[in-house]
Amino acid sequence: MSSVSLLGLGAMGAALARTWVSAGHALTVWNRTPGRADIEGAKVAESPHEAVAAGRLVVVCLLDDDSVGAALDGVDISGKDLVNLTTSTPAQARARAAWAEERGARYLDGGIMAVPPMIGVPEAGGYVFYSGSRELFELHRDALAVPVGTKYVGEDPGFAALHDVALLSAMYGMFAGVAHAFALIRREDIDPVAFAPLLGEWIPAMAGPAVRQTAERLKSGDYTTGVVSNLAMQVAGTPTFLATAEGQGVSQELVRPYFELMRRRLDVGSGEEDLTGVVDLLLR
Repeated sequence: MSSVSLLGLGAMGAALARTWVSAGHALTVWNRTPGRADIEGAKVAESPHEAVAAGRLVVVCLLDDDSVGAALDGVDISGKDLVNLTTSTPAQARARAAWAEERGARYLDGGIMAVPPMIGVPEAGGYVFYSGSRELFELHRDALAVPVGTKYVGEDPGFAALHDVALLSAMYGMFAGVAHAFALIRREDIDPVAFAPLLGEWIPAMAGPAVRQTAERLKSGDYTTGVVSNLAMQVAGTPTFLATAEGQGVSQELVRPYFELMRRRLDVGSGEEDLTGVVDLLLR
């Protein structure tokens, strides 16, 4: 079992730490707040310097990119394999990779697609996106896969963060739709618990095919072949949704921006398209 040094013991870091210890890895941990560093079976380092010096594989799971810079300021990371699981932007990940390389370290960036209770539970389906050195990923793949699954997405160190934010952005868009749906029924004699299974089944039934079709159309550039519900028809239906919200006393702020994008696309595109063209409107 390889040794692992882990900097950061928030909820996620602590969950990662426990799985590595349980799997038999020699783990050294450091946390800015010493009281949080009580992980049974792990060696507690007094400083980031000590934690980094303890082994080759150094995993960082801190609040933000500034926290990473502060924790590793002045620390000798030459010869180390630095895996950064701190949530960041693609630009920050690329800059941090260059920073690590300048200091003689190899670098992997990670985007965690899981919440702490999913760590160490394979059936929960969580995983981490990794990008950067493929050689480094392959070298430490087994250790990195102990807490949660792994998905390598490319040599560009910014790709893990980009995949992370892209998926989470889609998630928040879904949450917006869910909030609007529940708001529509909120004042009616409709049991939200009874309504929930309908909503829970409808979303994946619509989203799964739409995601695949959008990807295929973006790749081919053909937005019209095989379209079932065309843009012109869907735009024509949007007043009904807005009027229903108005009638139910529900704000339109979650759905109106997307409807406006649909109408703009109709103005510049073809009514025979599906909704794929909205993607192009978002590019600046």
